[in-house]
Amino acid sequence: MGQAVARLDLLVAGHVIVDRYLQVERLPEADRTVPVVRERVELGGTATNLARAAAQHGVRTGILSRIGEGFPASFLARLRNDGIDLRGLTTVRGTPTPTCTILEERSGTTRMLVQQGPMAPRGPLPLPGPWSRRFRWVHLGTGDPRSYVRFARAARQARQNVAFDPAQELMYRWDRGTFLEILPFAEVIFGNRAEIARATAWAGPGGVKALLARVPLIVRTEGAEGATAFYRGGSVHVRSRRPRHVRTFVGAGDSFRGGFYGGWFAGAPLRQCLAWGNRAALARIEKGPTEG
Repeated sequence: MGQAVARLDLLVAGHVIVDRYLQVERLPEADRTVPVVRERVELGGTATNLARAAAQHGVRTGILSRIGEGFPASFLARLRNDGIDLRGLTTVRGTPTPTCTILEERSGTTRMLVQQGPMAPRGPLPLPGPWSRRFRWVHLGTGDPRSYVRFARAARQARQNVAFDPAQELMYRWDRGTFLEILPFAEVIFGNRAEIARATAWAGPGGVKALLARVPLIVRTEGAEGATAFYRGGSVHVRSRRPRHVRTFVGAGDSFRGGFYGGWFAGAPLRQCLAWGNRAALARIEKGPTEG
């Protein structure tokens, strides 16, 4: 008899990006110029940050994303060294790779400009191959809404669990109709205060209760205040410790999710999952991306 194929934990769909940081004393006003104090290039993106943080917590993680020409080979090597499954990472020739230019004040305030590259909408993306069904959970982050509705439906048909986490793209890539279309396939929705406020408004009258009628678990990040999980029997809040120093706030929310999944797949109680998430976000703020 053949051996059973081992299940993997988490397939993360979202952006794999080259982050270009330009640090300034203060962000420029309209029609004004300011000098760049320091610049650096780092491996980033919602899928990258989440997958790396989850892998560091022992989660068997894969990425589903598209990159273009010019993506550094050293970044691919770093993802492989992290133990992340890259079968779902596709290189699209003739297209610039996704890049995010981040203007960053010393205080930590940021402004971002994103080059979507092959992650921009150009018709529906193909469904991932049979290999993807080895993952128990699919985390749908940033990306093309119509394709993600199809991914969510296919994942549930394959008896996979689905988490929905559109991040800031909920504000400009999603509309209410497509948002409501994906909700029946989701078991968890992640977001910050503004994103969950938009989600609850689209879910209908009743606030969080209206959204919980459609999705069993809501995980809301709240910056320095920590995070709250809402479920149909109540809610749990866990405060976060203040950072001793700040390197960057970019990617802290993604790292929170990776830490949360570390507790989730370890079978920890919901309160402990939030605590793991807070610690992972804090490490990202204080240390930045892990370069190993």
